[in-house]
Amino acid sequence: MRLVIQRVSEASVAVPAENYVSSIGKGLMVLAAFIDEDTEEDIEWCTRKLLAMRIFDDEAGVMNLSVQDVGGELLIVSQFTLYASTVKGNRPSYIKAAKPDVAVPLYEKFLAKVEEQKGGKVGRGIFGADMKVSLINDGPVTIILDSKLKF
Repeated sequence: MRLVIQRVSEASVAVPAENYVSSIGKGLMVLAAFIDEDTEEDIEWCTRKLLAMRIFDDEAGVMNLSVQDVGGELLIVSQFTLYASTVKGNRPSYIKAAKPDVAVPLYEKFLAKVEEQKGGKVGRGIFGADMKVSLINDGPVTIILDSKLKF
C-alpha cells in the first residue's frame, strides 16, 4: 500500500460526470494506491502512521503535531498510478497496481479504518472516475508512505 500525503490548507476532488465534489479545509490530502499483496495489516499500519504523523506546526513553529492534534480534515483519493513502473521505455507500466476487484475493497476498508480511528467522516474520491483534484499544499509538506518499505 502506498500513500502520498500532502499537508494542505484546503483540497477538493471533483468528478464532473457525476456532479460530485468533496472538499476539506486544513488537513491532509492523501493519494492511495494498492497492490494485490496488500492486507489488513498494511491498512492498519498506514492508518496508524497517517493519523499519528507529526507534520503540523506547534506554537513554536516546529512540526510536532498530528492531523488529530490540530483537528484537521482528510481527503483520500485512490490513484493506481502511484505504482507506475518507469524502468523500461517511456510509457509507464501499471501492472503492479491492483485491479479494481482487489483495489476497491482495499480502498473501502482503508476509508472505513481511517474514519473509525479518526472518529468521523473523511472526504473521498470516486474509485476509477476521471477526477479533478485541487489543493493548496501548505509548506509544502509532502510525505510518501509505503507499507512494504517499513523497516
